[in-house]
This record gives sequence, C-alpha cells and structure tokens, in this order.
Amino acid sequence: MSILDLFRLTGRVAIVTGASSGLGVSFAEALAEAGANVVLTARRADRLRAVAERIEAAGGSALVVCSDVSDPDACTGVADAALDRYGRVDILINNAGIATSVPASRESPADFRRVLDVNLHGAYWMAQACGRIMKPGSSIINISSILGITTAGLPHAAYSSSKAALFGLTRDLAQQWTSRKGIRVNAVAPGFFQTEMTDQYDDGYLDSLRPRMLVPRLGRPEELAATVVWLAGDAAGYITGQTIVVDGGVTIT
Repeated sequence: MSILDLFRLTGRVAIVTGASSGLGVSFAEALAEAGANVVLTARRADRLRAVAERIEAAGGSALVVCSDVSDPDACTGVADAALDRYGRVDILINNAGIATSVPASRESPADFRRVLDVNLHGAYWMAQACGRIMKPGSSIINISSILGITTAGLPHAAYSSSKAALFGLTRDLAQQWTSRKGIRVNAVAPGFFQTEMTDQYDDGYLDSLRPRMLVPRLGRPEELAATVVWLAGDAAGYITGQTIVVDGGVTIT
C-alpha cells in the first residue's frame, strides 16, 4: 500500500451532520472526493439536496436525510438510513452546531440549553447511534472549536462551553471504544475559517484578531477538510482520543 492509498476512502460510508452549509459542505465534498459514499444530514432539505447534487455530478454518491441531532431518535434514524442504503457506517463527522452571542448576564436558560442540545448532546446521540453499528477501523470526528480553548472577544458562554465539553467526550469515547470496538474517536478544533459565519461578523472584528494569527489570514475550508479526510482514514490509524487544532497559531499567541 502506498502512502497516498492511506488517504483514500473508497467504498466507505461517511455521515456528516450540519452538512447543509459552511464547513459541513466542505467536509462532505472532500470525503466524497476521497471516495466515500456520503450521508448528508441537517434540517434544511433544499440545501442538503443541492450539496448532494454537486457530489453526484462529480461522480460521487450521496444520501440526504433531514434530521435534528438534538433528538436521539432522529440520530438513530440517520444511522439506520445509512445502513439501509449502504449497508455500513465507517465515518461520522459530528459537525452540526449553533451559537448565541449574548452577554452571560442576559442569556436565557432556554437559549443556553439549546446550544448544548445541538453541539454537545447531538454529537453524543449521533456517536451513540453510529457506535452501535460501526465495525473495527471506523472513525468518529467531533468538530469542536478553538473557543473551547481560548476566547476571542465575543460573549459565547454557551458555545464555548459546548465546544470545550467535546474534548472530554472525545477522550472518553476513545477510551471506551478504540480498544474494545476498534473505533477511533478524535476531535478537530478549527480557528477562523472563511465561511458564511465569518461573513456575518461586524466590520473590523476579524481584523482585530489578526495579530493573534501567526499565519496572517483566515483559514481556507479545504485546509480543514483535508485534516478531516486524514483523520477519517487509515493514514491516522494510530491516532485516537486527540484534539487536532487547526488555527493558524491563534491558540499559542
């Protein structure tokens, strides 16, 4: 087997949550390009179908399953749909996430709980549903954030809490499943990437962060997607329980 073969995902089946926009789209398209059959899930059916059409036009295979990951039964439904269509699940990318930007003194209990329900609980329910059916050699990747490690000047208590909690979830699932079930579990902590979310920041906000970026620019989505493809396949076969920070150096400044 050549080095490049270790990065190929031919014949594998990958579920990507939050696949209707932003980095989720990049992850889905990159996994498909690497050879995986991709199951796309999110709440917006029309946007999921558009992503599936692009993947299929490029020669890949994609299945659309609308779901809300905060519902454990819906997560089981996604895994079941993947199994019905492709007969297996090899890769799970827990990417679905939401954020609030409300000062801590004013954030409502409902808003705080909703962020955790999607970002943390949803990742757990999806991992649980897939972990029951995954075979040895499978890979779960939780998409966290550098805001689980550091701060960036905005009030993100719920979001930061949920993303920090994913580090602990990743370690615990790895210690439970890697030796017993052969499922590797890792996390990725992105910094600031050019997406629809960064387009919504107030003018000047990203410029204020540039002194912390040792690579003096926003990340490109394909750079993060390449990290996900690496962790998903055999090239990362000896890596589990780890968080890979991809942030241009922000967290070390």
